This record gives sequence, C-alpha cells and structure tokens, in this order.
Amino acid sequence: MFPVPLPFPAVRNSRNQPSGIEAMALRSLGSCVVCQKATVLGMMCRRMSAAADLQPQVDFLQGQPHKKHLGVSKMKNLRLPDKLQTAALSIIQGAQVSQLSERTRSLTNFLWSRKRAVENFTLRKTALILEKELWEEAKESGVDIDGELLEERIRKKVLSKLKRTTYNWTTMKYDEELGVVYMAARLAGGYAAVKRALNEIKKKDASFAPQTLLDFGSGLGTVAWASHSYWGDTLKEMVCVDSSGEMNILAERLLKGDDENAKPHIKHVYFRQFLPVSPKVQFDLVTAAFTLSELPSRKQREETVLTLWRKTNSYLVLVENGTKEGHQILMEARGTLLMTQDKVVHDPRPASVFAPCPHELQCPKLAMKTVLPCNFQQLYHSLDLPKNKKQQTEEFSYLILTRGEPLKAKAAGVDWARLIAPVLRRSKHVHCRMCCADGQLRHLVVTANKHSKDVYRCARSSNWGDEVPIIQKDQDDNQTD
Repeated sequence: MFPVPLPFPAVRNSRNQPSGIEAMALRSLGSCVVCQKATVLGMMCRRMSAAADLQPQVDFLQGQPHKKHLGVSKMKNLRLPDKLQTAALSIIQGAQVSQLSERTRSLTNFLWSRKRAVENFTLRKTALILEKELWEEAKESGVDIDGELLEERIRKKVLSKLKRTTYNWTTMKYDEELGVVYMAARLAGGYAAVKRALNEIKKKDASFAPQTLLDFGSGLGTVAWASHSYWGDTLKEMVCVDSSGEMNILAERLLKGDDENAKPHIKHVYFRQFLPVSPKVQFDLVTAAFTLSELPSRKQREETVLTLWRKTNSYLVLVENGTKEGHQILMEARGTLLMTQDKVVHDPRPASVFAPCPHELQCPKLAMKTVLPCNFQQLYHSLDLPKNKKQQTEEFSYLILTRGEPLKAKAAGVDWARLIAPVLRRSKHVHCRMCCADGQLRHLVVTANKHSKDVYRCARSSNWGDEVPIIQKDQDDNQTD
C-alpha cells in the first residue's frame, strides 16, 4: 500500500509525537486497510464456496461416518478364536517336535519362496536354445571331434545346465509331524488372510447368508473357523476336502479341542479326501486357500478352477501368498474363468470379479516393466510359542468371483478404486496409489478443494487394501503410473 498524503501539514508536539488531528487521520487510514482486507477475504470465501458448489454432490457415504465408509475392508489385529488357539497349543506341546522353532522358520521360508513347476513345453524350448548355442560354439572352435561323441557331450551339458537353472518343484506330503510344524508356522497367518478376504463379502453383501461351504485344500480347517465367525447362524454344511488324511485328522482334533471324546466346537463340518463326484451339486461359498500353488501344472490348475467354479452357487474365494507367483497364479485363474468357455455347463450364469479388482480388464501390474505383485497386508496375533513375535503381518493375494453380473455401484456418479499401496498422509492432502475402474494404475493427490471434503476425509481414513470413492468428474486430476 502507498502512503496516503494528508491534506494538512503534520503537527507534532514538543515530544515529537503526532497531534490529535494526525492521530485521527492515521486511525482512519488503518480502518480503511482493515476494510479492504475483509472485502478481499470475503470474495475469496465466496469463490471457494462457489467452487465447492460446482463439485458433484454424491451420496456415497449413505449415512456412514468417514472412518467407516463403504470401501473400508481392512481389519485391525486379528486373533485366533480362543478355542482354536487353545487346541492348537495343546496339540503342538503334546507332539514335542524337536527343533520346532527352526523347522517352523524353515517351512515358512520354503512356502513363501515356492514357485510354480516349470511347464514341459518351456523346458523343451529352453533345451533347444541351449543345444543350438552349444552347436554353434563347437563349429566356431573348429575342433575335429566325432559327431556322435560331440552330440553326447552337448546333451550332457544341456542337462547339466537345466538342472542348475530350473526350479526343482516337489509335491508337499504331510505326515503328522510335518502337519504339526505347519500348524505352528501357518495356522494364525492363514486364518488372518482368509478372514480378511471373506470380510469383503461380509461388508459388501450384507444379504449373503450361505448355508453350504466347500473348502478345497482345507488343511487345518482355517476356512471353516473363519466362515463360522461370519455366518455361523446360517451355515448348515461345511465340506472340507484335503488329500492328506493326516491333515484332516489334525483339523478334526482342532475342532474338538484336542479331546477325542468331546463334541466339535463347530457343527456340520465334514472331512473328505476327494471332491464330491456329482457336478450338479453346488455350494453357496467355495474356497481354495494356498492350494492352487500346490498343483504341478497350469493345465491341472485350470481344470481345478473350472471344477470349483461349477460347484459355486454364489462366491468363489481364492487366496495365495502375496508373492509374484501367488499373484500370477490368481491371474491365471481369473483369465480362465472370464475368458474360457466351459464345455460342461450346468449353471449358465457367467463369472464376474467381485474383489479386489475394480474392473475385468487385464491386470495392469502384469503389464509393467518390473512386475510387482498385487498383494495386501493383515496384522495378526501369532500363537504363543517360544521365539514367536506377538504381532506379525500376513502378506497375501486374493481373488473373489461371483455368479451373474457385478454388483451395481454403491452410488451413481462415483467409481471405487482399490488402494494398492500405503496411503501417504500429508498436510491438507493425501497421496493415493490405486487401481481404477478403467484398468489403469493411478497416483491421485486428494485434497478437500479439488475432490470435496467427503472424498478427502474418506481417503485420509483409508488404508492399503481399502476402496476409495472417486467422483467421475475428478478423474482427470491424477497421474497414470
């Protein structure tokens, strides 16, 4: 502001202080400046209010508080049911497995690093490439060797290199002792992953009340316990299928609290070693947790997924380790059910993706230069065993498919995107990396001014694995990864 000249000379007293007239003029000038600032602030507020009024008013909260909006599905620290934990500790302590802590850690590392078996056609292709390279090297060297002898040498070199570089996949065979080690290593983590995946159905489809359950590769029966915690009032039949008889015995002991004469804590649970024969028999809920990775070939995985889908009446839930291998196995299953025309059709309703993908296009993570798995995390309390941390994090991938058309959007004019990384909360804005309904990975910086206070507060309250609302007009304010 430039100084305003006074229309009269300044009059000062003997102490060089402004006279009464000059003081009145200065006070008048100050009040003018304050008025000007108030006017500018008022205009700015009106503009911001007008901008806010232009934003789409979408009722995606539907009466819920921001911290519990419809996209929130991640759960707090999960604990095993008390009866399950007590029974597990009783079995483990009674088995007296030598070096249990070391064997538990070794099995956990082995299962986490487990890869798919190399397909025969891939192995043959690699062998032909190696053989061609070795023949060219032999020709360039000009060494005069008998043809049959050279061929034998090249064959041995090819086999030797394949043995060194090819993953040695083996079938897991569980006896009672290894089953107890698996219980100590994976019972709590597996339960946490399954319960977190089933929570998607419980949260989004409140009307779902399954009466029948089929769990393929049931292991220790964690799916039965997790499902019972949600739908115990309606489930009337739970069929647990596992090829290992020893694992079925351990699962049954867990249900009875490690007491042969006791009644099971959960009723109507039946253990089998083979799937039900009739293709017409369907179950409301079908699951396979950490099972597809135990099958030796892609063809067998595809056949198994199709068989499970034929037996699905409402939802098929697949869970694997949160590794590249686990994610790619699930994407194989997703492609099989969405793209393959099943020859045996007893239920014509098509498959659609329920979670976690907000779309049915190709997974954008598979198209990246550096392929990263689409995985999620769940905190849980581990079994109270020596050298066990009290709290651990289970990292897993999952896929849920449903019969018929996908559920309608929770509110018109809004899309829901899945958070695929931790939310970075900063002053007055949050960074969200998400998979969007158009099949793209995006980095969205959410602010109250750009995206409305409701969207901002929802995003700030969300976590990795949750869904966040994206008002369709605001989808241009982001960056594609």
